Amino acid sequence: MELTVQQLTPDFCVAPQLAPEVMTALAGAGFKSVINNRPDFEGGPDQPTSAQMQQAAEAAGLAYRHLPVQGGYQSPEEIAAMQTLLAELPKPVLAFCRSGARSTKLFAAASQL
Repeated sequence: MELTVQQLTPDFCVAPQLAPEVMTALAGAGFKSVINNRPDFEGGPDQPTSAQMQQAAEAAGLAYRHLPVQGGYQSPEEIAAMQTLLAELPKPVLAFCRSGARSTKLFAAASQL
C-alpha cells in the first residue's frame, strides 16, 4: 500500500484511509500519534475497523484516538474534541479519513478555536 501523507504544519499531517500494516512505517517515519476521523464501515466491510487500527497503532508504539466525523459537517463539539486531541497527543500527529479532506477541514477548524 502506497502511503500518501500531506504535511499541514511541522507537527500535523493528514492522509487518506490507512491500513493496519502501515502503522509500523508511520512510527518509523517519526510519527507519535494517529487520529482516525472515519466512522467504522463508512466505506463498507473492507474498511479496517477502528479497533483493528488501534491494535496495530499501539503495537507500533503509537498513540491512537478515534474521532469519527461526517465528511460534510463537523459539529462544534467534534471540533473542540479535535482541538483537545491536538493539545494532548504526542507530536507529530497524523490524522486520516477517506481522502484526507475532512481531517484537513477538522484541523483547520480546531486551529481557529
